[in-house]
Amino acid sequence: MHRSLPIFKFCKLLANGFPIRRGFCSSDTRSHFSHAAGSMAAHLKSRSVIRFRGPDTVKFLHGLLTNDVRRFGEPPGEKTSSLPTPNLAPVSVTPMYAAMLTPQGRFLYDLFLYRPPRSEEKLDRTGSGPGPASDESVELMADVDSSVLDELLVTLKKYRLRSKVDIENVAEEFSCWQRFGKKLSRKASSAEEPDAASVGWGASVDPTAMSASRGEDIGWQWFQDPRLDCLGFRGVFPSNGTPPLVEADKETDEDNYVMWRLEKGVAEGSTEIQKGEAIPLEYNLVGLNAISFDKGCYVGQELVARTHHRGVIRKRVVPLRFLNDRGEDVEQNVSTGSEVINSASSKKVGNVIAAVGCRGLGLLRLEEAFRGSRSLAIQGLEGVTVEAIRPDWWPAEWYQEHQQHNTAVA
Repeated sequence: MHRSLPIFKFCKLLANGFPIRRGFCSSDTRSHFSHAAGSMAAHLKSRSVIRFRGPDTVKFLHGLLTNDVRRFGEPPGEKTSSLPTPNLAPVSVTPMYAAMLTPQGRFLYDLFLYRPPRSEEKLDRTGSGPGPASDESVELMADVDSSVLDELLVTLKKYRLRSKVDIENVAEEFSCWQRFGKKLSRKASSAEEPDAASVGWGASVDPTAMSASRGEDIGWQWFQDPRLDCLGFRGVFPSNGTPPLVEADKETDEDNYVMWRLEKGVAEGSTEIQKGEAIPLEYNLVGLNAISFDKGCYVGQELVARTHHRGVIRKRVVPLRFLNDRGEDVEQNVSTGSEVINSASSKKVGNVIAAVGCRGLGLLRLEEAFRGSRSLAIQGLEGVTVEAIRPDWWPAEWYQEHQQHNTAVA
């Protein structure tokens, strides 16, 4: 049985060299976890798995979701069947991040879609070659927010009508996992991280991957997180075992992954991305590869397209640091929904949408968010200031949006 690294020790690890800005959480005690610096793995209990099967699977999801699901129906060809290194999965099975919206274009649910490898893409029982080709119908797995699982299933079945697609709750059979950390926070070459990308056909060049690929569950894989390289690797795995490449001393609590994700400025799930209210572009879903503007119609497309082509987003989700009067990270029980204000004018700048320890996410007006340190505070919380941080992964034009707006106001 694996022992998870608790969150307070993770905070010490961060302060002692784990690859997040020093002072991620306050701690006067230096940790002895320097050996664990690098990749970590967390079982994402906040996410559940559903399965789509049937000849209309791709068509059904393509008409509902913000991303172009059609590529899951494309057979791997000579030019797209594999990536340059021999132990990587075929391009056609690379997972996809997408959202489901209301007809008015407001966020409802997010989904990570995976296409399980087909027989010809997996090792055979001997581990020496691919399995036989098959005429399997399209099957897709999705990891979704557990808190809205039942509601999501009802909604999907409402839209199904006569489509030939089965929608199953397989949350007991499969689990979601995330690998994250320093070694996984950049595009890793096979030389730097030879075991990070996937396990499956071709994995014979990697003994660890080959071993993990045999048996009943042949071909379950880790994939680069489809949102950002810095988030690491994500996967769906059978619940009756620990995924390959997860070492006992590197397994950690999900809250530690959440802290890592918040530091990158990424919201996830229908709790952080307010269901029925959130405007997808304000939550940076374009930069997180969740939206295609070339795919054609889907539910809620009109508002998304109009907002995108208008070209000005005045509010965005940004990472937050909670600081004391000395500018040091301070762990506070900041409630979701708390108002972020300009401490000088008491003018509302936005709201906190997520918080863990001394990190959080806020949906803030850009014209106010980056005016300078010590200018932001939490309404009603004394002795705490807020620093809004522009993530490194933001496109340059996002940063220019608030600069141009400030110039126009001036």
